[in-house]
Amino acid sequence: MAKTYDLTKGNVTSVILKFYFPMLLTNMLQQLYTLADTAIVGKGLGDNALAAVGNMSSLTFLVIGFSMGLSNGFSVSIAQSFGAKDYNKMRRATAASIKLAAVITVVLTILSLASLKGVLNILRTDSAIMNDSLKYGYVIFGGLVTTIAYNLCACVLRALGDSKTPFIAIIISAITNVVLNYICIYILGTGVEGAAAATVISQVLSTAICLVKLRRIDILKLSRTDFEGCRNMYPELFRNGLPMALMNSITAVGCMVVQYFVNGLGVAYTSAFSPCSRYLNLFMQPACTAGFAMSSFTSQNFGAKKFDRIRSGLHVCVSIALITYFTLGSVMFFFPEWLAGLMLNSSETISLAAEYLKICGMMVFAVDLLFVFRSGCQGMGRPFIPMISGIIEMVMRISIIVIFIGRFGFAAAAWADVAAWLGALALNLVAFEIILKRYSHCGQKSLPKAEPALS
Repeated sequence: MAKTYDLTKGNVTSVILKFYFPMLLTNMLQQLYTLADTAIVGKGLGDNALAAVGNMSSLTFLVIGFSMGLSNGFSVSIAQSFGAKDYNKMRRATAASIKLAAVITVVLTILSLASLKGVLNILRTDSAIMNDSLKYGYVIFGGLVTTIAYNLCACVLRALGDSKTPFIAIIISAITNVVLNYICIYILGTGVEGAAAATVISQVLSTAICLVKLRRIDILKLSRTDFEGCRNMYPELFRNGLPMALMNSITAVGCMVVQYFVNGLGVAYTSAFSPCSRYLNLFMQPACTAGFAMSSFTSQNFGAKKFDRIRSGLHVCVSIALITYFTLGSVMFFFPEWLAGLMLNSSETISLAAEYLKICGMMVFAVDLLFVFRSGCQGMGRPFIPMISGIIEMVMRISIIVIFIGRFGFAAAAWADVAAWLGALALNLVAFEIILKRYSHCGQKSLPKAEPALS
């Protein structure tokens, strides 16, 4: 019998850190093998191939981010039911999540494949990288089922307090991915489509490992009755999942607009932008993981009505975010040229990337804290607040890039990110404090089904 992990008991710091570190290693490995992919593509196929892969980042975030938001939202209901020891509801929520994920996978796969070329044209993709962008995109979106399956399995495991199994899955997946990437590009000479295929194959392995663990959890053994009686869970799952999915998609739209303006500057700028996004994703992972830990911890304790533990958990996760800023932010600020040179070849693209990394390294504390407070709101069943903050992110990104791209050039892309982070952080921080204080002060016995007003 496989174990689950109750986050509503024990020393808060110890519980969170035991849950946090396996998940951190999981997410860091994901980003490291993404960086390895990027380095292999850049050094093995050149800056244009790297630009083609990087050009797909905002579009893949739009599609995959939508599915990830749904999975994270679904897992809130599962975690709250687990925290409340309502295992029947937990199983029905899991069954409903599987059924909804299957339908969503089919729809997203068809839409993404059919619209890929048109969207790349809208993004002003240079003709020099269009063919490689299409090759990479068709393989990634064609294998979307593996991405969604892994995200759902990992989210369910984390909702039950298990962050170790996804870590094991990613170790095996990361090694497989890097090896296959090297073989495809340096030995078989497949081009960017080989890198995409390696990613899809490695995700099949990670999904299989998570599925094996899920099938061994006794309280999660699903029956036909769970699937037949799960329809009443759809409204709750969509109430939690859809706003989070829309938040990711809205944020992705803002990123796509930034990509549009960067592409308009020329291929060199597109090439420089690709490793910047990769490094930013890597160096945000400790704080992003603190956000995931905050979400699972908050969800279980919210279900158990242990609101004081949520406050204590916030202090731990904020501390992690600030430590992340002072360490990894400093690396981005003081060593940007070295970081850029690991993936890029020309002095022009290295200089451009270094400018972006230095600005973001100075201000990355805003997004580090955003992860924690936004996840806290999600964990308390308030997904509409993060969704609204996603709109703020989009508006800030678009406004800054449109107004300042002509004056500051490529640096405007970095300041657009910074402005988006600050705006979203302000809303989530205030909202989290209002919601938690409301429950802490009134000692409410039952949890409301509707999202309360903040006024």
